[in-house]
Amino acid sequence: MKVALGGTFDPIHDGHRALFERAFELGDVTVGLTSDDLAPKTRQDNRYVQPYADRRAALADELERLGAQYDQSWEIRELSEPTGIATEAQFDALVVSPETETGGKRINEIRRDRGHDELEIVVVPHVYADDGDIISSTRIVNGEIDEHGNLTPEREGRGQPS
Repeated sequence: MKVALGGTFDPIHDGHRALFERAFELGDVTVGLTSDDLAPKTRQDNRYVQPYADRRAALADELERLGAQYDQSWEIRELSEPTGIATEAQFDALVVSPETETGGKRINEIRRDRGHDELEIVVVPHVYADDGDIISSTRIVNGEIDEHGNLTPEREGRGQPS
């Protein structure tokens, strides 16, 4: 099976790893990585995003490790539009997070319009931090948690009874 997924992946965290692992469980993986021009347009916040080359290098390291573990091939392609590579005919499945499931449905509409089969949309549940909130790149960049969802020392104990 040929599996697609996409994102900005800045920085990579355990929520992203759950997406990658599910994709590798399904088959060979192609990850669309947002270009420097597209990345800020897909963000709901206004934070700094690392350059494409840096994000690509970190992503390649993750995919190399997981691809070997699952004995699947992988590639990274640059995304210049939000619907990206998944509208191409060769893919069978799209791995998404709960907040990007709507985008997956939009991709299937485009595929139907182009005469392609619909993708199997595989929704991977969120991964939660120690505080019960979702692990996100924004929370990591803001210094709330680390990439594994551990509270940072300055955040530990906040809002908890003493």
